[in-house]
This record gives sequence, C-alpha cells and structure tokens, in this order.
Amino acid sequence: MEDLKKYIHEILGETIYIEKLTRNKLRNIPIYIHLSYNIYRATILNNDILLIENKDVEDFKILQTDKHIRVLKDAFNIPVVLVLSELASYNRLRLIEKRINFIVAGKQLYIPALLMDFRESFIPKKKHNKETLTPSAQMVVLYHMLNRDVCMNLENLSFREIAKRIGYTPMAISKAVDNLKQLGLIEVEGFKEKRISFIYERRDLWINIIENNFYCNPVLKRVYVDKIPNHIRLLRSNESALSEYSDMNPSRQMFFAIEKNAYYALQKSKGLVNENKYYGEYCLEVWKYNPQTLVDIFDEDRDVVDPLSLFCTLMHDKDERIQMALEQIEDKYAW
Repeated sequence: MEDLKKYIHEILGETIYIEKLTRNKLRNIPIYIHLSYNIYRATILNNDILLIENKDVEDFKILQTDKHIRVLKDAFNIPVVLVLSELASYNRLRLIEKRINFIVAGKQLYIPALLMDFRESFIPKKKHNKETLTPSAQMVVLYHMLNRDVCMNLENLSFREIAKRIGYTPMAISKAVDNLKQLGLIEVEGFKEKRISFIYERRDLWINIIENNFYCNPVLKRVYVDKIPNHIRLLRSNESALSEYSDMNPSRQMFFAIEKNAYYALQKSKGLVNENKYYGEYCLEVWKYNPQTLVDIFDEDRDVVDPLSLFCTLMHDKDERIQMALEQIEDKYAW
C-alpha cells in the first residue's frame, strides 16, 4: 500500500491514511470474501472508501470480483476500489466498461463513483504490417497451445510436417509463419529444414494475442437451417459448446460449426434445408478453418469445437453468463 499512498500524493497532493480492517470489523462479510482479499478503509478527498486487494493475483476474475464488490458496497454503503499492481489493457477496458473503481499505482486511478479518472501516458505501439492472425496462423498457435504432448510439439517439426499435421499446404504454412513473425510471436530456426520457436510461454503467448487483439474470429458467417445434413460430421459450437467446458447450461438454439469448403459444397448440392440469415431449427457457423483439426488433439471423441477457438468466437459477447464461462475456459486451457 506504500506505492499507492505515494501515487495518490503525486496526483492529488493529498496524504491518504489507510486502515486494514480486522476480522471483527468484517464479521458480517461472507468468509469467501475474507479469504480472497485484503480489505482496507481509507479517506480520499473527504470521501470514505474501501480498498480491496486480491490475495492471489493469479486468481483475478472480473465478473467474480464485480459480484464481491457489490456485496461489500451493500454492506458498507461506500465506494469500493479495486487495488492492482498491474493490469493488462484488455482487462482495463473490461473494468471501465463495467464502471468498476480501480487503482493501478503509478499508472491509473479510475473511480467514477467519485468522478475521478487519472490515466498514464501511453506510448503508441509500433504497428505491424498485419495486425491480426490469419486463420492458418491462428490454427498453428492454437494447436501449439492445446497440444501438451512433447512428442507432437510443432516446434520439433519442419514446415512440411506442420502442414501435414494441421491440414494445410506447405505454401500456406510458409505464409502463416510470415504472419507469426510479423506479429513478433515466433522465431524461425534452421536452414534447410526450418523450424519455428515460440517466443513466449503459453500463458504469455495467450495474453499477448488477446491484449493486442491479434486473434481472429473463426466464424466467417452464421446461417440458419431446418435440418442438419446427416452425411457430414458437425461439431457443437457457440452456446451449445459452452456446457462442455463450463458450468453454463446449453441454449435452446442449437449451434454447429462447419468448415467453409464443406459449407459451400453443401450449398452447391442444395443440401441445406431452408437456409436463411435469421431463423431456423439449427444455426450453422461457417468457420474459416477446419474445427475438427483442433478437436483431434484430444484423446477422447469430442463432438464440440476446441475451447480456445470457442473463446475467440464469443469473447466480445456482453452476456454475463457467457463471460463467466469464458473465464472458466481461460483458467483451464489457456494457462
């Protein structure tokens, strides 16, 4: 808290006094909140506030934190401010969208409850020629993220072997490698038999991709039909897949992923019943890459799309239930 005191003094010219609340003063607060946070009382510009600090910084979930803040606000009837040592830019935006008060010492103070917003000065990042992953490049990244078998590690394979493994031509993989290099995610090693080497460990790789909006949404478009083709294997997607990876119940609308070439072949052969853009028994999500390839990484016979592609299709959905489900996916599969 010393860094926070210094930061408040620098930006407001005020000395802030902070008192850590004892168990006795928190006796009406649920035990799970006691266990999750250090809780302090403070006064800033003559306003009483609560400061809460995660005890486990690795277990920071915005939707869960928002619920805990509401409990504390109801109990004390004063603004509750989340104190963080660091904050990824994409999480900063999510906190601001939810109007959650927070302070990152030395960088930003955002307390809309007190009409305060002091921000750090950002140095614009150097723009890359390509600012997002191509579908083939994303396939390479997600295959690497999901596959934990050392013997099947893409870093051990030549470009030609990678192409064979994930179902692309060697030329397509060369273009994917160029894309990954331009985004600063890999290095290329070797001469005659070139191999890729990821610059970041899996956790940091995922954070880098999400924070910089490098990911691409696998879904090209959605169409509705009244009957599912019975001669082609489809994988559950969207809300129909979330129940596989989270506590969320499946939706009434059934969603299935289909690779774009398979979709166009069905369309050409008139194999889609009552296809339209708005209503139908089933929603077909037309994918830019083959969803089956990433599912084949898992030993069991799954009938749902892979969890990280699913995350990329839904990460901007504002439904709180979906965001909670995505946090569960991230905890289990991205780290």
